[in-house]
Amino acid sequence: MKRLVLLAVLSFAAVGASPAGATNECNGLPICVSVTGPWVIVPVAKTLPRPRVEFQVRCPRGYVVGGLDAELSDRAIDLTFTGKLGAPVNPGITTERAAVFTGMYVGLGARAPSFRPHLGCLPASGGGGIPTLAAVVPPGKPTVRHVKEVPLFGARLARVTVACTPGERLVAAAHAVGFWTSLPPTPAQAARVTATRSVRNGRIVVRVRTGALGNARALLQVSAVCAGGGQ
Repeated sequence: MKRLVLLAVLSFAAVGASPAGATNECNGLPICVSVTGPWVIVPVAKTLPRPRVEFQVRCPRGYVVGGLDAELSDRAIDLTFTGKLGAPVNPGITTERAAVFTGMYVGLGARAPSFRPHLGCLPASGGGGIPTLAAVVPPGKPTVRHVKEVPLFGARLARVTVACTPGERLVAAAHAVGFWTSLPPTPAQAARVTATRSVRNGRIVVRVRTGALGNARALLQVSAVCAGGGQ
């Protein structure tokens, strides 16, 4: 897997201007279903390396990702997505039904930076790719991502657990907090949700505490990246 720069609408997408405030995930795509995620909180720290947050967004069943875009609350958010190796760079080859956005805050002053991911989804049409790296074994898909989402509302303390399936082994873990709001969540809103992650006996455990959120809807997404499983 390698990182591809966000905002590059894949392959045949046209490059063009759009009205202020609009998003471009469907630009140049003849058939496109737009999917919008929540505002995802990006952690802030001055440690090296800077902390990152990962968030997965899925297209409807029968569709693959054909374009991507995002709205940022702060220009100092470095945002990428993960694509597969293959040629040509195309929907269904570089992308699948879901896309994982990775955000990192590289600035100094923001208290609660966030981003809202967007997918432009195309009908899946099969196909495949030619590996672009010469190797004894061509690049494949050695990992699978298991994702659990839990809605957050009211003042509560919750414990969320995610694990690999039998025959798999855990190789990476991630969690993210998102807000279903029309505008980026305020620092006060973001501070009302705290989550801590640990790994015990191959299982991811996230403890989340929420304060009063008012009319805002929030969610916790926990991801387990697993290897093995007969691949």
